[in-house]
Amino acid sequence: MERTTINPWTWSADLGYDQGEVVSGHTRTLYCSGQTAMSADGQPQHAGDMAAQLALSIDNLEAVLAEAGMSLTNLVRLNVYTTDVDLLFQHYGLLASRLAAAKVATSTTMLGVTRLAIPTLLVELEATAVA
Repeated sequence: MERTTINPWTWSADLGYDQGEVVSGHTRTLYCSGQTAMSADGQPQHAGDMAAQLALSIDNLEAVLAEAGMSLTNLVRLNVYTTDVDLLFQHYGLLASRLAAAKVATSTTMLGVTRLAIPTLLVELEATAVA
């Protein structure tokens, strides 16, 4: 798989994401459902704790990727939905550091939403990965 970063401006790279990415030569694409702070048995976890919810959401995303034989390095798109953008920004380093450790900067969109599927959830990560 070959990845070509598209950044007509440099400011987004400084924040850990790319404006776009051309992917060629890949053979598989994984479209991940939104991953949240849910336990393995489907119970929401860490009500009111953005940092813990974000960490578990990343763990759950990694579990889906691993099941497909992929990892964070295969991410090309990440959509972040949150019920509190300001609170998420206080903990965004958790996500940024995990992506940086994987040496990946995805195309990213962050959206503030009124609520997620389960009212106690604060953040949801939706991703696309290629291998």
